Amino acid sequence: MASIPSILYGTAWKKDRTASLVEQAIRAGFRGVDTACQPKHYHEPGVGEALARVIQDGVVKREDVFLQTKFTPIGGQDPKNIPYDPQSDIPTQVRTSFATSLRNLQTTYLDSLVLHSPMRTVEETLTVWHTFEEFHRAGQVRFLGLSNTYSLRVLQAVYDAADVKPTFLQNRFYAESGYDVDIRRYCREKGIHYQSFWTLTANPHIVNSPVVQNLARKYQKTHEQVFYRFVQQLGILPLSGTTSASHMSDDLALATFALATDELAAIESLL
Repeated sequence: MASIPSILYGTAWKKDRTASLVEQAIRAGFRGVDTACQPKHYHEPGVGEALARVIQDGVVKREDVFLQTKFTPIGGQDPKNIPYDPQSDIPTQVRTSFATSLRNLQTTYLDSLVLHSPMRTVEETLTVWHTFEEFHRAGQVRFLGLSNTYSLRVLQAVYDAADVKPTFLQNRFYAESGYDVDIRRYCREKGIHYQSFWTLTANPHIVNSPVVQNLARKYQKTHEQVFYRFVQQLGILPLSGTTSASHMSDDLALATFALATDELAAIESLL
């Protein structure tokens, strides 16, 4: 089975380019792919198409690729294209979405299944979670997680009530949430892997700061590589949604250098 990668390829908003870009990313060396059963923003079948192609061509085996998708609540769906019956009860919605994801991705199991955002109440969120646990018990999902969860109270409620504890929390890494300082501390305490999206997009003031510019010159890396390496060294698993072949190569070369403690502190002071 695939190990948890140090960076994930993100597939949001790629539409008809999804299959070709995911194939390109896997051929470049990405071994983790993030998607969602949310036609509004993701083309999940394109991920499955790409995965089938690279497996058929012998580039990878299914067990080499860490595959993560999400159940998206009704509020996050396009009302004209919901991948389950919105009138059905929550467990049925989740089971239908999950079956759709397996079909779209042309796989018999997922490495990670994530709740795209908390439900309207903690009780409903736990209903989703306990349905997720059914898939875990059946051997259809290895790890479970949450996303867009900026309330520590909600995260704690899920963790405390869960039989299968969350392995992942995927949040936007940005100033508006205070960079989730308390949530990230809780994740470290509980062994939850914090995944970040919009890592570059939400932080141009840091990516282009003199501190990062100087480090980029020192290590002969791009500003983006320095910032991605910074978040990795904080213990964060970033998503990259790049469509550029050269940027894919850059993102896969992050382990070729490491920032010193004082350099990490200098960037962290900008958060």
